[in-house]
Amino acid sequence: MNDVDLGTDRAHGARIYDYILGGKDNYAVDRAAAEATKRIWPALPVHMRANREFMHRAGRYLATECGIDQFLDIGTGIPTPPNLHEVVQEVRPDARIVYTDNDPIVLVHARALMAGSEQGRTAYVEADLRDPDTILSSPEFRETLDPNRPIGLMLIAVVHFIEDDDEALDVVRRIVDVLPSGSHLAATVATDDFAPEMLAEVRRTYHEHGETLRWRDLSQTERFFDGLELVDPGIVQMHKWRPDDDTYRQIPEADIAMYGAIARKP
Repeated sequence: MNDVDLGTDRAHGARIYDYILGGKDNYAVDRAAAEATKRIWPALPVHMRANREFMHRAGRYLATECGIDQFLDIGTGIPTPPNLHEVVQEVRPDARIVYTDNDPIVLVHARALMAGSEQGRTAYVEADLRDPDTILSSPEFRETLDPNRPIGLMLIAVVHFIEDDDEALDVVRRIVDVLPSGSHLAATVATDDFAPEMLAEVRRTYHEHGETLRWRDLSQTERFFDGLELVDPGIVQMHKWRPDDDTYRQIPEADIAMYGAIARKP
């Protein structure tokens, strides 16, 4: 791993996320980006924790309510327990998970993502969402998941790193199109619908530190779910999607900059 370019000269969303969640796998540029963002938008930690909690709820819902026992998690991020396999294998010990990320730091720590249950299986693919063919043709994907059975596709806080709308929609559609009927897409999509002026400054700050960020409004978010059957309550701010308790009621809408939803492929 000594020759891996860790990209420490520019911020990376996965490492900013890690820093905000209290992790140690981040660099000065990531911490600077996070702190600069917090000065503009103090709710950043609340927002990022809500995103992680949505992933947990979505994973449990798919495993428990939908019977999904195999998952493709693209844009995994740095391992921060509980990870997806820990959540779903608690419900279905035989669940199989393929993790994917383009950050070499995640690759360095990928062993933490491999420690699943004895009955299940986990695998890791170093790849970018922009290159779905590499993901879908990888031995890790083909040997871990059965393409003829429903798959839970997790796109948690990742599509906003693709700034071109047509490209983002195209890569998501290319993946969804190869999934069998009964598969589900769970996604969070960054939006500035609830605090546009403040979040315009957040985007500028991300760009200044070398990271991309694209806000999308509700109508743009809906396009990622075209042709799919949205699960109740549909597309809502992610902390409002089937919350575990009433804590979400105390969070101002301006503190959450993501829509969240789950939809089934007919």
